[in-house]
Amino acid sequence: MAGTPVWSVDPRTGKQREQVAVEATPSEVDRAVRAADAARGALADRAARIVFLRAAADLLDASAAHVVEAADAETALGPGRLTGELARTTYQLRAVADAVEDGAYLDVRIDRADPALAPPRPDLRRYKVPLGVVAVYAASNFPLAFSVPGGDTASALGAGCPVVVKIHPDHPATSELCASLLRRAAEDSGLPADVVSVVHGFDAGLELIRHPLVAAAGFTGSIRGGRALFDAAAARPVPIPFHGELGSLNPVVVTPAAAAERAEEIGAGLAGSVTLGVGQFCVKPGLVLVPEGADGDRLTGALTKALGETEPGVLLDHRMRDGFVAGVGERAALPGVVAPVTPGAGGEHTVGAGYLTLAARGLLADPRAYGTLLEECFGPVTVVVRYADQGEASAVLALLPGNLTATLQLSAAECAGDNATPAPAEQLIGQVTRLAGRVVVNAWPTGVAVAPAQHHGGPYPAATSHSTSVGGTAIERWLRPVAYQSVPDPLLPPELREANPLGLPRLVTGAPTA
Repeated sequence: MAGTPVWSVDPRTGKQREQVAVEATPSEVDRAVRAADAARGALADRAARIVFLRAAADLLDASAAHVVEAADAETALGPGRLTGELARTTYQLRAVADAVEDGAYLDVRIDRADPALAPPRPDLRRYKVPLGVVAVYAASNFPLAFSVPGGDTASALGAGCPVVVKIHPDHPATSELCASLLRRAAEDSGLPADVVSVVHGFDAGLELIRHPLVAAAGFTGSIRGGRALFDAAAARPVPIPFHGELGSLNPVVVTPAAAAERAEEIGAGLAGSVTLGVGQFCVKPGLVLVPEGADGDRLTGALTKALGETEPGVLLDHRMRDGFVAGVGERAALPGVVAPVTPGAGGEHTVGAGYLTLAARGLLADPRAYGTLLEECFGPVTVVVRYADQGEASAVLALLPGNLTATLQLSAAECAGDNATPAPAEQLIGQVTRLAGRVVVNAWPTGVAVAPAQHHGGPYPAATSHSTSVGGTAIERWLRPVAYQSVPDPLLPPELREANPLGLPRLVTGAPTA
C-alpha cells in the first residue's frame, strides 16, 4: 500500500498486528464526501432507511463473534464488555429505526388558515428535513457504540443524512469490519453503499470538517481535539453545527446522612464505577465530595480496600497510558494531596487503579493551584475531596465547569424529603442541575441507557450543544425545520398534505377548509 500506513496495534503488548489501510489524502476525502452527498436522494426514502437500519443491526449480530474478537484484539476491553457493547449498539440501531417508523421526530405541525383571526392566519405547515452529509468522529473508548456503527451514525442515517466516519486510530480493523457490514446492509436494502463511508488519518479529519458538502458533525473525544474541530466548524465560510462531547469530571456528592447510613456500600460502589472499563468511561466519577469525620473515614476505608484489590488493567493505547501516568503524577505532587492507593503504572503495559484525596479547605484556599484536580484524568483514578460542611461542598461544586453527569448519594430520609437534615436534597439537586446534563441519585453514572428520555450531554465543556448523543431525541441534531405557507396541497411534501397519506403523528390547529 502507498501512503501513510494505518496499523492495528495490540495494546496488551504495544506491537503492530496488521496494516489495515492508509491515511486518506485530500482528494480521497473529497471523493468520499461527494459520493455520500450523491446518496442523499436514495436515503430520503423513509421505508428504505428503516429496513437498512434493522438490516445493519441483524448483520452486526450475526457477525458478533468476529466483531468482538477484532475489537478485543485492538482495545483489550475484554469479550464480556464488548459483547454487551455490541448488544447496545444493535439495540440503538433498531431503536432509531423504530423512531423513524413512528415519525414523531419529524415534528409535523399544521396551522390551518383562519381569516377570522386578527391578524388573519395563513395556512402554515412545518416539519423537519435532513441537513445533508454528516461527519462523524469515532471515539476511542467505545469501538462500537460511539464509533462506526454507533449513535451518531445511527441517528444521522435515521434522519436521512449520509455519513462519513473519521475512524479512530485505536481500532481501525474493527472499524473497517463494521463499515463493511453497514455498507453491505445498505446494498441489501436497496440503498447505495456510500450512505456510509470511512476515512483514516488526522489530516483527513480536518479535511472532512472543512469540506463544503459536509453539513454537520458529531464528535466524542477529548476537549483539546473536540475544541479544535469545533473552532474549524465555526470558521468555515458557511459554519455548520458541531455536536461534540468533549470531557467531563462527573462530580459525586455524598451527604453526611448517606455516609452515616451506608458508608461501606458507597465506597465499594464508587470503586466499581471508577474502575469500570479501566476507568475509560466518559461518565466515570472523577471528583467525589465526602464528609469529614468517622463516617467519611469508613467510606474511604472501603474505597481503599476495593481499589487495593483491583488488578492492573490495560488502557486503549500506550499514549493514553503515558498520559494517565503523567497526569496522576502531576496531581499527586500537589501540596496536601495524599494517595491512599497510588494510581499509575502497573507494569510495562498496564496501569493500577487508585485515588487521591485532599481537604476541601485547601482546594478552596487556592483553586488555581489545584486546577488539574478539576479536570478529567482518563483512566482508573478519582479525587476524593473531604468537606467540613455543606458550605464547603457547595463552594467546591461552584468551581466546576459543565459535566455530563452529577451524582448525589443521599440517605433514605433525604430521598423522602426530610428537610430537617443538614444538607437538604432539594438544594443539592438544584445546584447540580446547573452543572450537568444527567443527575443521578443513589446509583452510579457509568452506563448510559439507550432510552427515549435519556440525555447524554451537558453544559460546555461536556458538550458543545444542548443536544443528546444518546436516546430518542439524538436524531434531532441532524434535522432543520422548514415551514410552508399557503402552498397548494398537491405541491406540499407528502408529510404535510391534508390527507396525511403517511399516517404521521401531527399537531393540528384549526378546522379543515371546506
